[in-house]
Amino acid sequence: MTRKLTSAPKHGHTSMLYSTVQTDLDTLDADIAFLGIPYGSAYTMDEVTNDQSRAPTAVRQATDRAVRLLDRYDFDIGGTLYDGRDVRAVDCGDVTGDPADPKAHSRNAEAAVRRILAAGALPLIIGGDHGIPIPVLRAYDDQGPITLIQIDAHLDWRDQINGVHDGLSSPIRRASEMPHVKEIFQIGIRAQGTARPEEYEAAQAYGSNIVTAYELHEKGMQAILDRIPDGGRYYLTVDADGVDPSVMPGVAGPAFGGVTYCQMRELLHGLVRKGRVVGMDIVEITPSKDVNQLTAIAAGRFFVNLVGAAVRAGYFDERISRRAARPAA
Repeated sequence: MTRKLTSAPKHGHTSMLYSTVQTDLDTLDADIAFLGIPYGSAYTMDEVTNDQSRAPTAVRQATDRAVRLLDRYDFDIGGTLYDGRDVRAVDCGDVTGDPADPKAHSRNAEAAVRRILAAGALPLIIGGDHGIPIPVLRAYDDQGPITLIQIDAHLDWRDQINGVHDGLSSPIRRASEMPHVKEIFQIGIRAQGTARPEEYEAAQAYGSNIVTAYELHEKGMQAILDRIPDGGRYYLTVDADGVDPSVMPGVAGPAFGGVTYCQMRELLHGLVRKGRVVGMDIVEITPSKDVNQLTAIAAGRFFVNLVGAAVRAGYFDERISRRAARPAA
C-alpha cells in the first residue's frame, strides 16, 4: 500500500459533476479523473494561504449550476454529458500537503497524476495557482510529445522570483525545459504581468507561438486552431485571467479583452477534433472575488465541453468495450 496522495473533497457538492469519489489511486478504474491541486509554491509567506487554494472546493460547489442533472440535454455539446455511454468519471479529491515540508504538495501532485495516467484515465485538474502545471507536466514525461496550449493574460516565462523557480509566474518557462513538451501556443496574452522584455525575448527564442488577445479577436479562434498541428497530443492549461473578466471575474488580476466563452468552447471542441487532448487544468480562480459563482460555473462548463466533445469523439469507447467484455464477477 503506497502513501495516500489525496484527501476527499470537502463540504457542499463532494465531487465534480456528480462523479464518484475515489481517493485510492492504487485501484483506480476510470475514464476521467478530476483532481484538485490546491497549493502552489509561494513567493512570500503571505501567499502560503493563497485564496486560490479554495478554488477546487468552489468549483465543485458550482456543479449544479454547471450541470443541472446528468440526464438533461445540453446544447453546448448536443445531448447529455455522457451521451448514454458507460463513461466512468471519478473525483480523486485534493492533493495533500505537509506543513513540515513545503515541497511535499508538488511531489504528491506529480505522483497522483502519474497514477491517473497509469490507470489510463484523462486528468482534469482544478488549481490552485498557475504553478500547478509544473508538477503535472512532469508526470507526462512518458506521454510525449506534448503540444502545450495555454490560455492566459500573462506570459508566465519568469525563471524565478525570490529564488522560487516553480511559482505561478514560471510554468511555461519550466514546461519549455521539459524534453517531452514540444510546441507551445500561448493564447489571449495581453496587458501586463510579471514578464519583462527579457522574458518575452526568451519565449521568442524558444519559438513559442504567442497569440495576443487582439490577434485572436481579429482573426478568430478557428484561424488559431488551424496553426496548431493536427494529430497532436494536447495539454491545455487555462488561467482564469486569460478568459475575459465578464466570464470569469473571480481572479486576482483581471485584464480586459480576454478570451470569450464562445471562443473557449470553439477551442475545446476544435482540439478534440484535431487530435487527442491528454489533460487539462483550470487555475488562478480566486473564490473571494467571484461574482454570483460565474467563475466557478464557467470552469465547470469548460470541463463539460471538453468531456462532452471527447465522449462524442470516441475517446473512451475502447475502454468501455473492454469493460463490457469482462466476465461477470
